[in-house]
Amino acid sequence: MIRHCVFVKFRNDVGVGERKAIHADLEALRRVIDGMDTVQFSANVSPEPFARGFTHGFTIDFRDAAARDAYLVHEAHQRAGARLVAALLGGTDGLMVFDLDLTKK
Repeated sequence: MIRHCVFVKFRNDVGVGERKAIHADLEALRRVIDGMDTVQFSANVSPEPFARGFTHGFTIDFRDAAARDAYLVHEAHQRAGARLVAALLGGTDGLMVFDLDLTKK
Protein backbone atom coordinates (compact mmCIF):
# COMPACT_ATOMS: atom_id res chain seq x y z
CA MET A 1 0.00 0.00 0.00
CA ILE A 2 1.17 3.52 -0.79
CA ARG A 3 0.20 6.33 1.59
CA HIS A 4 0.30 9.64 -0.27
CA CYS A 5 0.86 12.40 2.32
CA VAL A 6 0.23 16.01 1.32
CA PHE A 7 0.91 19.01 3.57
CA VAL A 8 -0.25 22.49 2.64
CA LYS A 9 -0.12 26.16 3.59
CA PHE A 10 -3.47 27.69 2.65
CA ARG A 11 -3.57 31.41 1.89
CA ASN A 12 -5.20 33.44 4.67
CA ASP A 13 -8.09 34.45 2.40
CA VAL A 14 -9.08 30.83 1.68
CA GLY A 15 -12.01 30.09 3.96
CA VAL A 16 -13.36 26.91 5.44
CA GLY A 17 -15.93 26.57 2.65
CA GLU A 18 -13.29 26.56 -0.10
CA ARG A 19 -11.09 24.14 1.86
CA LYS A 20 -14.06 21.77 2.25
CA ALA A 21 -14.81 22.05 -1.48
CA ILE A 22 -11.20 21.17 -2.30
CA HIS A 23 -11.41 18.20 0.04
CA ALA A 24 -14.66 17.09 -1.64
CA ASP A 25 -12.99 17.31 -5.07
CA LEU A 26 -10.17 15.07 -3.86
CA GLU A 27 -12.50 12.63 -2.12
CA ALA A 28 -14.59 12.34 -5.30
CA LEU A 29 -11.57 10.97 -7.15
CA ARG A 30 -12.16 7.66 -5.36
CA ARG A 31 -15.13 7.08 -7.68
CA VAL A 32 -13.05 7.41 -10.85
CA ILE A 33 -9.60 6.08 -9.95
CA ASP A 34 -9.26 2.35 -9.38
CA GLY A 35 -7.15 1.44 -6.36
CA MET A 36 -7.64 4.75 -4.57
CA ASP A 37 -8.90 4.03 -1.06
CA THR A 38 -9.10 6.04 2.14
CA VAL A 39 -8.79 9.84 2.04
CA GLN A 40 -8.35 11.75 5.31
CA PHE A 41 -8.02 15.49 5.98
CA SER A 42 -7.02 17.46 9.06
CA ALA A 43 -5.56 20.69 10.31
CA ASN A 44 -2.16 20.26 11.95
CA VAL A 45 -2.70 19.43 15.63
CA SER A 46 0.90 18.68 16.60
CA PRO A 47 2.19 20.51 19.67
CA GLU A 48 5.72 20.29 18.28
CA PRO A 49 7.21 23.41 16.65
CA PHE A 50 8.32 21.70 13.43
CA ALA A 51 5.42 22.29 11.01
CA ARG A 52 7.38 24.97 9.10
CA GLY A 53 4.17 26.85 8.34
CA PHE A 54 2.23 23.87 6.97
CA THR A 55 -1.24 24.24 8.50
CA HIS A 56 -3.25 21.39 6.97
CA GLY A 57 -2.71 18.00 5.44
CA PHE A 58 -4.33 14.99 3.94
CA THR A 59 -3.46 11.42 3.16
CA ILE A 60 -4.67 9.13 0.41
CA ASP A 61 -4.11 5.39 0.57
CA PHE A 62 -3.56 3.56 -2.71
CA ARG A 63 -3.62 -0.19 -3.26
CA ASP A 64 -0.16 -0.03 -4.84
CA ALA A 65 2.25 2.24 -6.72
CA ALA A 66 0.46 1.58 -10.03
CA ALA A 67 -2.80 2.97 -8.59
CA ARG A 68 -0.94 6.01 -7.24
CA ASP A 69 0.73 6.55 -10.61
CA ALA A 70 -2.64 6.36 -12.40
CA TYR A 71 -3.99 8.99 -9.97
CA LEU A 72 -1.06 11.33 -10.64
CA VAL A 73 -1.77 11.58 -14.37
CA HIS A 74 -5.57 11.35 -14.24
CA GLU A 75 -7.30 14.44 -15.65
CA ALA A 76 -9.66 14.68 -12.65
CA HIS A 77 -6.64 14.76 -10.32
CA GLN A 78 -5.02 17.43 -12.48
CA ARG A 79 -8.14 19.62 -12.09
CA ALA A 80 -8.44 19.01 -8.33
CA GLY A 81 -4.72 19.60 -7.87
CA ALA A 82 -4.85 22.88 -9.78
CA ARG A 83 -7.68 24.09 -7.53
CA LEU A 84 -5.67 23.12 -4.46
CA VAL A 85 -2.47 24.82 -5.66
CA ALA A 86 -4.42 28.01 -6.49
CA ALA A 87 -5.51 28.17 -2.83
CA LEU A 88 -2.00 27.82 -1.39
CA LEU A 89 0.44 30.42 -0.16
CA GLY A 90 2.96 30.76 -2.98
CA GLY A 91 1.29 28.11 -5.16
CA THR A 92 3.43 24.98 -5.19
CA ASP A 93 5.75 26.57 -2.59
CA GLY A 94 2.87 25.98 -0.16
CA LEU A 95 2.82 22.27 -0.91
CA MET A 96 4.82 19.28 0.29
CA VAL A 97 4.17 15.72 -0.91
CA PHE A 98 5.67 12.59 0.60
CA ASP A 99 4.73 9.01 -0.29
CA LEU A 100 5.24 6.09 2.07
CA ASP A 101 5.44 2.50 0.87
CA LEU A 102 3.70 0.63 3.67
CA THR A 103 4.22 -2.76 2.01
CA LYS A 104 7.99 -2.62 2.53
CA LYS A 105 9.47 -4.05 5.71
